[in-house]
Amino acid sequence: MSDDSVDWIARAGARAKGKRPNTLHDFNAERTLSIVMALAAEVAVVKERLDTVERLLDEKGTISRADIDAWQATGEAAYERALMTKEYVARIMRGMQQEMEAMQAAPERPMSELSAELRDS
Repeated sequence: MSDDSVDWIARAGARAKGKRPNTLHDFNAERTLSIVMALAAEVAVVKERLDTVERLLDEKGTISRADIDAWQATGEAAYERALMTKEYVARIMRGMQQEMEAMQAAPERPMSELSAELRDS
């Protein structure tokens, strides 16, 4: 399929079925998170493409766009890429992970205390 057959602008504006998630209960925070995660996904793609370019240059010394598009990671290269992606995602999500760990480490509070706090808030 050539790029001429796809309207990328229309695809980028396509809406998912169903309601948008509201896990943060704040529209601006949800929108910001959505933008940041979309950018993170784009950077991940760029990192993989750059990895392909570097590997092909090491292997062949010169490359073409067709070489880049045709190359597929296998074996050790696939493992290294998976590890690179895992580390990248861990860095992005580090703040959320630390908050979750802090919540898990916090001592449990009695239900009566939590109820009173919710009632008074």
